[in-house]
Amino acid sequence: MGTQVDFVTRIVAVASGKGGVGKSTTAVNLAVALGVSGLRVGLLDADVYGPSAPRMMGVKDAKPESDGQRIEPVVAHGVKVMSMGFMVDEATPTVWRGPMVQSALMQMLRQVNWGSEKEPLDVLVVDMPPGTGDTQLSMSQQVALDGAVIVSTPQDIALIDARKGLEMFRKVNVPVLGVVENMSVFVCPHCGEESHIFGAHGARAMADELGYEVLGEVPLDLDVREKTDGGQPVVVGAPDGAAAKVYRAMAAKVWEKITAPKPEGSGAVKIVIE
Repeated sequence: MGTQVDFVTRIVAVASGKGGVGKSTTAVNLAVALGVSGLRVGLLDADVYGPSAPRMMGVKDAKPESDGQRIEPVVAHGVKVMSMGFMVDEATPTVWRGPMVQSALMQMLRQVNWGSEKEPLDVLVVDMPPGTGDTQLSMSQQVALDGAVIVSTPQDIALIDARKGLEMFRKVNVPVLGVVENMSVFVCPHCGEESHIFGAHGARAMADELGYEVLGEVPLDLDVREKTDGGQPVVVGAPDGAAAKVYRAMAAKVWEKITAPKPEGSGAVKIVIE
């Protein structure tokens, strides 16, 4: 049965069936977009083997403070951030077995001062590791997730794995809030011509087929790459750009969904093995 995290009102997982589809970029910009809307927001980088939030948020050299019992998260762009990337050097691989990873994640969830009784966190965005393995299942089982956002590119090979992610969350009774199609279209900055480099609207077709909403179609934009590499999520680094507008609209949809009244009979997360 999933449990709540102290002084955290809602938790949203951002996941993908495979790596390289822009899941972490989506999680970072979703968190910042929720924050600039006036909410108290946290970002947990749950990808222990490939933590990227510290660099993307521009705080790769920061070190969280601790009194030996509780940890103070790093604050960047108004968002409270926690990541294994603060504990290890970027070039050092994390060579851990599954139980060690689960223990570290639970500590980062439950021993971090995400909020307080007076000012609880409105929403914690969890950047999940890619795939559908132990970490995803443990998080779904041990933490009361309010919903999951699935990220994919339009290409067929990515969509195959995205379907697996959708199915996994369905099996563990976590609501899927919707699908994000990343790198949906490239617009030439010189002539304005649109090119569907990875295919046209593949994630939208999958979402329509399976009955899920498309939360946003993020263009393949140079600003997204440059700002992310530079520690300035595009929502704040290029707020007037097309991608930033998509992320802000996405954040509004996610917030609307997780604050809507829950259907009668909905309950705690349950693992279903078929």
